Amino acid sequence: MQISKLKFVPDVKPDQGDSSGRERQRRRTRKAIVDATIELLARDRTPSVGEIADVADVSRRTVYLHFPSLEHLLLDATAGALSQSHVDATLADPELPDDPETRIELLVRAVCADAVTTMPLGRRLIQLGALPPSSEEAPEPRRGYRRISWIEQALEPARHRIDRDRYEQLVSALTVVVGWESIIALHDTRNIQPQDQPDILVWIARTLVRAAMDGSDLPADTTKPSVSGGSH
Repeated sequence: MQISKLKFVPDVKPDQGDSSGRERQRRRTRKAIVDATIELLARDRTPSVGEIADVADVSRRTVYLHFPSLEHLLLDATAGALSQSHVDATLADPELPDDPETRIELLVRAVCADAVTTMPLGRRLIQLGALPPSSEEAPEPRRGYRRISWIEQALEPARHRIDRDRYEQLVSALTVVVGWESIIALHDTRNIQPQDQPDILVWIARTLVRAAMDGSDLPADTTKPSVSGGSH
């Protein structure tokens, strides 16, 4: 069976000088690589970096710029295959309300619903992400593009209701809440069981969104970190 190529077409011209546009472009490149890996894994075989690069229509070097090892990429793709469709469906629901707090709650609960299945992969990805970067690896976060995309979708109604700095700070703050790290911390440090974790994380997430929308509690002069990255 012939394998189709996933063409990567950036929506932002690289010469625009827009750093956020370049970050989105890098995320799309990374997503193309992961999607190609998921497509190949669906054929019940472990692909090589060369095969992944061919399907994603990028070079092998580009793959390694975004993923330090084949194991890291395969784990990222497997985690994506397990959780992405569920969370994407939640955020694409035509009945999704415009209230940012409610949208964030739905996102948190969707992520938590998949955590029992994806947690072993999450722990291993966190472990791999803690390894020192190679000299060839791109100087950007190793994980998070999927998470950032979900948070930005959930916060879409708030994007033009708060200033840009506060919006970016809110996205950054929510990355601490939406994902494996917060769930692992609740389990490992407080022995909070899966059925109780969502309520705690929803409370934190709603508090952050409310503070940002009210213009209080979140400092306005904190240096913004990069918002691109790798897996959920």
